[in-house]
Amino acid sequence: MEIALRTDIGQKRSENQDFINQFSNKSGTPLIILADGMGGHRAGNIASELTVTDLGKIWEETDFSDLSQIRDWMIDVIEKENQKIHELGKEESYRGMGTTIEAVAVVDNAVLYAHLGDSRIGLVRNGQYQQLTTDHSLVNELLRAGQITEEEAAIHPQKNIITQSIGQQSPIELDLGVQQLEPGDFILMNSDGLTNMISNETVVNVLLADDESLPEKANQLIAQANKAGGLDNITVGLLHVEGEAAL
Repeated sequence: MEIALRTDIGQKRSENQDFINQFSNKSGTPLIILADGMGGHRAGNIASELTVTDLGKIWEETDFSDLSQIRDWMIDVIEKENQKIHELGKEESYRGMGTTIEAVAVVDNAVLYAHLGDSRIGLVRNGQYQQLTTDHSLVNELLRAGQITEEEAAIHPQKNIITQSIGQQSPIELDLGVQQLEPGDFILMNSDGLTNMISNETVVNVLLADDESLPEKANQLIAQANKAGGLDNITVGLLHVEGEAAL
C-alpha cells in the first residue's frame, strides 16, 4: 500500500482551510484524516487542523487492528470532537466554525472509512470511478428528492451549504463503510475543491497514467483543478494497492 497526501490553496482563496495528515497507531495501522474547514477569519483552518490533529494524537495511543474496534472508536471520538469544536465556536473569534471530515483506516485487505460533510472518498477500479460517500449537502438532498437535476446541482447557488459537519450543535450522523481492496485499486480522498473543478473521467485518466509516481499523480490532480479555475482549496489523499492487497 502506497499513500500520498497533497493540499493546495487554489487560485482564488487567501488562505488554505483544508488540512490532511497521516497517523499510525501502536499496532502500525495507518489512519488518514482530511478536513475542509469553514468559518470566518481564521476559524475554518483552526477547525480543520485541530480536528485532524486531535484525532490523530488519540489514534497514535491506540493499538486497534480490528475493524469493529476501529469503527466504534471513530463513532466515539469524532462525536467528542464535534462537541469540542461546537463549544469553541461559541467564542466570538471562532463563531460559526466547523469542518468536514473524512477518515480512512487501512486494515489488511480493506479500508474502513468515516464521512461527514461534502468532501469525498472514492474508489477507482478497472478504469471506473465509484463515489463511496454521499455528500451531506442541501443540493444533494434536493437532487435525491428529485427537485433538481444533476445539471442544476452542478451550478446551484447554494452548493456550499452542508447539512452535517464537525462543530454542529446536534449529535452528528456519521456515515461509515468498509471497502475490500484488490490489486491495482486506488482510494481517493478529496475536498470539494477537487471534484467541483474536474470530472471523474479526468480523475481516472490521471490515476491510470503509467509513467507517474503516486505523489506525481496527486500533484497532477491538483494541477488539473487549478487549471480549471481553482476556485477553492484543493486537497487530495491517494492510496494505491500496488500488488497483493495487504500492507
